[in-house]
Amino acid sequence: MIAQSSRIPVTIVIQGLGEVTGEFVRFRAPRTVDALLRRLPLEGRAALLKGGIYFPVPLQMGLEKPVRPVASDTIAYWPLSSALCLFYEATATYSPVSVVGHATATNVLRAVQADTLLSVVEG
Repeated sequence: MIAQSSRIPVTIVIQGLGEVTGEFVRFRAPRTVDALLRRLPLEGRAALLKGGIYFPVPLQMGLEKPVRPVASDTIAYWPLSSALCLFYEATATYSPVSVVGHATATNVLRAVQADTLLSVVEG
């Protein structure tokens, strides 16, 4: 069931490292957030990028309110790679992304290595 509030808490479980809490924020990219919520839980293997990590998700959508520079602690959908991105530092992205929320205590993401299993669940 899709939560109807504008801020939906999520937990990112990082195999062997712990958890990061965050929230999807519906007004940032409402269509994208709703599509991601319908697909929870999301699971994938991490790949590294400048200032963050990403993993493929089963979603094919275009950009919604696209941005290139992102703040630290940003959660974004990257249409070019059909991936969810988790940024632990402010950076300019390779190509535009749709910001879907933010996370807290993202320093643990710095320790993530390529191919680490990640899961995103509601709550």
